[in-house]
Amino acid sequence: METTINKPTLPARILPLFRGFDGWLMVLVLVLAGAGLLAMYSSGYDHGTRFVDHARNMVIALVLLFAVAQIPPQRLMAFAPPLYAVGVLLLVAVAVAGITKKGAQRWIDLGVVIQPSELLKIGMPLMLAWWFQKREGQLRALDFAVAGLLLAVPVGLIMKQPDLGTSLLVLAAGLSVIFFAGLSWKLVLPPMLLIVVGIVLIVGFESQICAEGVRWPVLHDYQQQRICTLLDPTRDPLGKGFHIIQGMIAIGSGGPFGKGFMAGTQTHLEFIPERTTDFIFAAFSEEFGLVGNLVLIVCFLLLVWRGLAIAMHAGTLFSRLMAGAVAMIFFTYAFVNMGMVSGILPVVGVPLPFVSYGGTAMVTLGLALGILNSIVRAQRDAAQGR
Repeated sequence: METTINKPTLPARILPLFRGFDGWLMVLVLVLAGAGLLAMYSSGYDHGTRFVDHARNMVIALVLLFAVAQIPPQRLMAFAPPLYAVGVLLLVAVAVAGITKKGAQRWIDLGVVIQPSELLKIGMPLMLAWWFQKREGQLRALDFAVAGLLLAVPVGLIMKQPDLGTSLLVLAAGLSVIFFAGLSWKLVLPPMLLIVVGIVLIVGFESQICAEGVRWPVLHDYQQQRICTLLDPTRDPLGKGFHIIQGMIAIGSGGPFGKGFMAGTQTHLEFIPERTTDFIFAAFSEEFGLVGNLVLIVCFLLLVWRGLAIAMHAGTLFSRLMAGAVAMIFFTYAFVNMGMVSGILPVVGVPLPFVSYGGTAMVTLGLALGILNSIVRAQRDAAQGR
């Protein structure tokens, strides 16, 4: 008597690997990636292999997204302490024997030149989410103080390099975890109030504090110059204010519907500096106008909303905190990049997610999306009793 064994078909074996993927999340990412490819081709087709490299980086990010999505959140949590420790040790190594480029000591040669601060964009929220998960049900003020110290160490080391953009992203990711863990509004509101008062005072006394020869404590000279240039770009229109002025001209010249794909004069006459990286939003705005910008902004807002929705339905504190932090990472990336290009924030090196060129940033985004899909997969497995 013959026994027949029915082997599962190839699609039957592959489809379960995509079971945990969140449909709405992936649709939003595909729309943003499509906008990024359009903008990169237009602004970077004559910039060597920039467009091809951007597409390659997206494929690498997609592979990482798929791989991380297969790892349960509990196993991801185990990576938190070693990843954080390695990241901090590498930051110390950079401070001692790092490679300096353009006045910043941010890299280290380990056979391959790497920028360790990028590890902390994911490693920092992972570590804090792990910490609060371990303290669940017995949180005290001391636990929040320890979390603040865990955050302050890498942020301080990154700022010392100096790298204001990356330190801002790491700080925002860490603070979002601490806030979502239950930090009291009584501790949140006073610093926010001080920041608002500080901004008002800086704007009000701009002519005095930005006068020639005045030096601010704490900040580096270049950071002070960026703030003063933001307040009045016309003080040095062909120098430090050039980036902001040209970005605003490109955005304004796009009008409601833009000049059309490949028709941006500010972009193709090379008036926009860093048109494939930090200032690609200006190039996109010129060609696709207000309507294109609104589509981009709505997609980012929906992406953040979807991340927060995933956080609300997550089964563990670690998953809730990590999903919330990832959502805020996307928000910070997009808000800071669009803000600096539009002239409402100082110019810092923060890319626009899925649109700006940058291999390391794309890898970080792929890891973040993989974590979100891992959390969704865990939710669905729990709902189905797996």
